[in-house]
Amino acid sequence: MTTVAAYAAPAAKAPLERTTIERRPVGEFDVLIDIKFAGICHSDIHQAQEGWGEAIFPMVPGHEIAGVVAEVGAGVTKFQVGDRVGVGCMVGSCRECENCKAGREQYCVQGNVPTYNGIGKDGEPTYGGYSQKIVVDENYVVRIPDGLSLDVAAPLLCAGITLYSPLKRWQAGPGKKVAIVGLGGLGHMGVKIAHALGAEVTVLSQSLRKKDDGLKLGADHYYATSDPKTFEELRGTFDLIVSTVSAPLDFNAYLSLLKTEGALVNVGAPEEPVSLNLFSVIGGGKTLAGSMIGGIAETQEMLDFCAEHGIGAEIELIAASEINTAYERVIGSDVRYRFVIDTATI
Repeated sequence: MTTVAAYAAPAAKAPLERTTIERRPVGEFDVLIDIKFAGICHSDIHQAQEGWGEAIFPMVPGHEIAGVVAEVGAGVTKFQVGDRVGVGCMVGSCRECENCKAGREQYCVQGNVPTYNGIGKDGEPTYGGYSQKIVVDENYVVRIPDGLSLDVAAPLLCAGITLYSPLKRWQAGPGKKVAIVGLGGLGHMGVKIAHALGAEVTVLSQSLRKKDDGLKLGADHYYATSDPKTFEELRGTFDLIVSTVSAPLDFNAYLSLLKTEGALVNVGAPEEPVSLNLFSVIGGGKTLAGSMIGGIAETQEMLDFCAEHGIGAEIELIAASEINTAYERVIGSDVRYRFVIDTATI
């Protein structure tokens, strides 16, 4: 076992504090990673505050991990010491079900093993990236291409793949009109990736406060959803809408913005149930869908795509002592666009 410094929430809604945790010994197929940077995802906050249901404490959040391989097990073939690597939202799955075999480990029939707030195959709680080291099965580690700095690559391990997967699945590209709802940690990656895929990109945000940013990031158009005229003007416009917000939306209004047989895909996860008039879907043959991260192969594909197109996250680098303040600022939408912890400060 290796003892490492970490930041943990001791209980639900409690401030995070510095502590130490134990990492398992490096097994035959394990990789020990010196974590260099860890992104702060809104889902870290939902879980640390038990917004999505009962959680495991103490909790070390963090599933946007970028670092360098420090040690490998004897059976490891994919990585060697010194490699630049990342770990996203899962560190295990059954590897035998039809979803795992198809490269969709995120939808493992038995349930994937989350990077934190989960139980590993050894029966012990999993602890995430707000720490200095982590031990992960090589099959859940991805390579970060040389063209990406580790600090701006870290958020790609959740925010990047969470947007890349549905944009690819619903074929965002030339000739397609795509709207991204919300310009935050997820949304800003959606704009960059959809633009790089060749789609015509519109941001739908509560206000025009971030309009200049949105256009710089690659959006062609930017509308305020607080203006009722937006929904009149854009009715029947989009092939695909990806909602990144974790607040309940008026789904009937957003579905009205789709073309016939268009899709509204949710990657933001509100804590409360939402209401829907099914005629909003039936009239027009529309799809209301969800999407969750991506499989390991697709995550690697996304990283390679981002390196090829020079795409990293827009980040604010912080010291570990600023985590609690960062949480407050994320809740207040006061971040452009992803906080990343310099783990040397833990």
